[in-house]
Amino acid sequence: MNDLLTQIEHARSTIAAHTSIVPRIAIILGSGLSALADDLDDPVVIPYAAIPGFLPTTVIGHPGELVIGMLEGQPVAVMRGRFHFYEGHSMQQVTFPVRVLHTLGCTTLLATNAAGGLHADWHIGDLMLITDHIFLPGLAGHHPLRGPNDERLGPRFPAMVGAYDRELLALARGAADRLGILLREGVYLMLSGPAFESGAELRMCRLLGADVVGMSTVSEVVVARHMGMRCMGLSLITNLALPDGPPANHLEVLDAGEAARPKIAALIRSVLAHIDRAATTPTSPDRP
Repeated sequence: MNDLLTQIEHARSTIAAHTSIVPRIAIILGSGLSALADDLDDPVVIPYAAIPGFLPTTVIGHPGELVIGMLEGQPVAVMRGRFHFYEGHSMQQVTFPVRVLHTLGCTTLLATNAAGGLHADWHIGDLMLITDHIFLPGLAGHHPLRGPNDERLGPRFPAMVGAYDRELLALARGAADRLGILLREGVYLMLSGPAFESGAELRMCRLLGADVVGMSTVSEVVVARHMGMRCMGLSLITNLALPDGPPANHLEVLDAGEAARPKIAALIRSVLAHIDRAATTPTSPDRP
C-alpha cells in the first residue's frame, strides 16, 4: 500500500509541475464528450502518457488528456477520456486517476458517461442524473477497494448509500430548470463490457431496477467516496438498450455525444457556476 501512496504522489507532483492552478473539481468526460475541455480558460494540457500511472486510452472518443484550467470561475481538472476495466486493466488501475486528482486538491467529482437507456419512451440525446448505482462487477468481486486498506486513503468499509451528493443533485436539477433541459433521473447499472448486452441481459437489468446501463463511472465514484469526495454523475443516453430493439454500436454512441455536447456542456457549466466554493474545501485535510 505504501507503493500505491508513492505512485499517487509521483503522479501528483508530475501534474503539479505543469501548472500553478490547484483544481478543486474533477470532471471525467465519457465517450464523445471530450470537447467540453475546449471551453476552459488558461488551459494546461497534459497527455496521459506524460503522467506516471496513467494508462493509454484505446477507445475512440477518449483522447487521453488531462486539462487543468478555469471553468465558470472554478479551478477544474478535466479528464478527456477514461480507462475501462474491459481494456484489460484492473479496477485499481482504472480508478488511479481519481486518487491522484483528489491528492492534487479535488474534493468534488463530476463524472459523465455514455449509456444505454432501458426505457422505450426515453430518447437518444436525453440526459439522466444518476441518483444511485448498481455495481455488478464489484458485487462479483472486481472491486477497486479489494485488498489491504490504508486508512490514510479512506475507511475499510465506506458506505455507498447516498453516494451521489444531495446538494449537487439539487444544483443539477436547478440548472436543468434554468436552461429548459429535460433531465431524467435514475439508477446507473455498470457492467464490465465490452460486448453490448444481450436481450436477456437487458431484461435482467430492468428487473434489477436500473434505468440505464453502461461500462464505467461506478468504480470511479466508489473510490471518490472512499476518499470523502462529493460526487455527481450524468449519463447521456446514446442508444436505447431494448431487448427487442436494434443492436447498439459505438459509432452511434459517438454521434449522439457530439449532438448533445452543447446541452451537457451548458448543464455542467451552470452547475459549476452555482457550486458553493466553501463546499469544495477538503472534508479530510489530513488525507493525502
